[in-house]
Amino acid sequence: MSTDGPTLDEGVREMILLMPRLVARAKRTPIPERLRDFALTPRHLSLLALLLYDGPTTVKELAGRLQLASTTVSLMVGDLSRQGILRRREDEQDRRRTIVSITDAHRSAIEGWLGTAAAAWRTALQPLSPAERETVIDTLLTYERETAEPTRQPD
Repeated sequence: MSTDGPTLDEGVREMILLMPRLVARAKRTPIPERLRDFALTPRHLSLLALLLYDGPTTVKELAGRLQLASTTVSLMVGDLSRQGILRRREDEQDRRRTIVSITDAHRSAIEGWLGTAAAAWRTALQPLSPAERETVIDTLLTYERETAEPTRQPD
């Protein structure tokens, strides 16, 4: 690597080596004992993270942020509500809307579960400028988008 940073090919090589380690480490993050019997998936983790960090919200808003269909999120919320992880209540300003939140009984377990990753990201992103943070986030979003597309065959 040069003193100015890696070349494009060196950067690609480093990321190809790094990504499997990051994924493996994320998979090894243990689910708290209080949540193990709930069959939570990565989608549940994202939904719970939004509710934990952004606070109570509607199914429609959750669906938009998660980039999922409202019906999918509604089913997830219903399942987690029946299990006592989430609470649904009528919106006082608009009784047609339902507000979703994490129950007090499970909040600390969810905070502990997500807290390690949040602390690691805080440590990694803290020294960066807001513009540099945006570049990191945009880079990861581009990678996600590109890996979700069908594999391109070389010409």
